[in-house]
Amino acid sequence: MTTIEHKPGTWIVPSTGEEIRHNDLMNGLSRKQAVLLGETHDRYDIHRWQLHVTAGLYAHNANLVVGFEMFPRSTQPVLDAWVAGNLSNAEFLDKVGWQTVWGFPADLYMPIFDFCRQFRIPMKALNCRRALVTEVGKLGWEAIAPEDRDGVTPAKPATPAYRQYLFDITGGGSPARKATSAEDPAFDRFVRAQQTWDRAFACNIAEAHADGGALVVGIIGRGHLEYGHGTPYQLADLGFTDVAVLLPSDHEQIAAEQHDMAAAMYRLPPVEHAVAKRNRDEV
Repeated sequence: MTTIEHKPGTWIVPSTGEEIRHNDLMNGLSRKQAVLLGETHDRYDIHRWQLHVTAGLYAHNANLVVGFEMFPRSTQPVLDAWVAGNLSNAEFLDKVGWQTVWGFPADLYMPIFDFCRQFRIPMKALNCRRALVTEVGKLGWEAIAPEDRDGVTPAKPATPAYRQYLFDITGGGSPARKATSAEDPAFDRFVRAQQTWDRAFACNIAEAHADGGALVVGIIGRGHLEYGHGTPYQLADLGFTDVAVLLPSDHEQIAAEQHDMAAAMYRLPPVEHAVAKRNRDEV
């Protein structure tokens, strides 16, 4: 397959080069177990895209749950109270510890949160306690007592392709990094940490779907989703294979090597978008 032209405001199925109508895509995907919407965290336009896609899926399937990467499982009672209409915006953000658990400006995500509350769509916390990621990265799964795993099961080991993907998107062979290749044992700690997130999202998506057979929409960073790596790979290990990844794109063309990046890609309109600054340091 050659390079595909991707016009603004259109969906492309990269595996075939086919352009597909929004309504037809939403109708077809509404019967999946999960639809995962990749994001760049600081892009307002991408979060608006996520909202529009979520609304499109909801129009075809009202048995919907929206899961969010930014919330650890411990915040689930707060999400439930928000959807029930029992909290103000300020109370909601305070009780989930927004500045601690995420730190990007809340108004990036508030339209999606408001949509869930207005239509009483359950919100699901997909993340684990942050310390678990550090602990697994440093010590490995075997060192973590089962009762301390926050409902997360051990991740299926990363494929060589995923390790290479992670190595490339995190700076490749930069002189500043200790690992000199994707196979370097010095890269293991980062991969284990990344896979802890991947597996946490997968475990919580699987749990949300199992509780009533809902379509689970996942609001997740695209690095956990592209090419079927990350969370889709861990979901398959849990027996959930009827899953689709959707991604936004800024690019005029889809390259041949991107044919398996996602089930479908949407070309965002070429307008200026505000990029929000994170309010806390990366851990």
